[in-house]
Amino acid sequence: MRQYEVTFIIDPVLPNEEITGAAKNYQEHLTQEGCEIVHVDAIGLKPLAYIIHKRSSGIYYTIEFRTESQDTIEKLELALRRDERIMRFLTVKLDKYGVKYNEDKRNGLIGKSKKEDRKRSDDDNEEDNRRGGGGYQGRAKTSPPPPPPPPPVAKEIPKVIPPAPVVAVDEEE
Repeated sequence: MRQYEVTFIIDPVLPNEEITGAAKNYQEHLTQEGCEIVHVDAIGLKPLAYIIHKRSSGIYYTIEFRTESQDTIEKLELALRRDERIMRFLTVKLDKYGVKYNEDKRNGLIGKSKKEDRKRSDDDNEEDNRRGGGGYQGRAKTSPPPPPPPPPVAKEIPKVIPPAPVVAVDEEE
């Protein structure tokens, strides 16, 4: 079976019931076509990279599924194109690396939250302070940089005065 992932953006001005109804509608559409739904991720409201249909944000949904036939994808994309609630969509066939990445992400091995990272770094700083290390300890003691080399001395070139030209003088006068 081939594994696919479809991500679509729903218009954020719709009522909440209609937004969730649209997402469930496409899940049902896939199951009726004989697909196995692997995972549904309601990402939520996010800003768009550029304005689409005079909107600067949208509600993102991702559905990961397995199917045997390509016809399912064509029918799904046709339904997404015809639906006015859908602003954009993207269907991607996942290779073995994409499948592994999504599994690891669902299991929490990838994409830990920033709060956890901040908490972990704060705990590390407290531990360093207890040991006497880490943090600002004043200016580091280093040797001063070596002095710059002296500028090159220009050699004095002896000036050679050319001999005066010899001028012939007439003595007849």
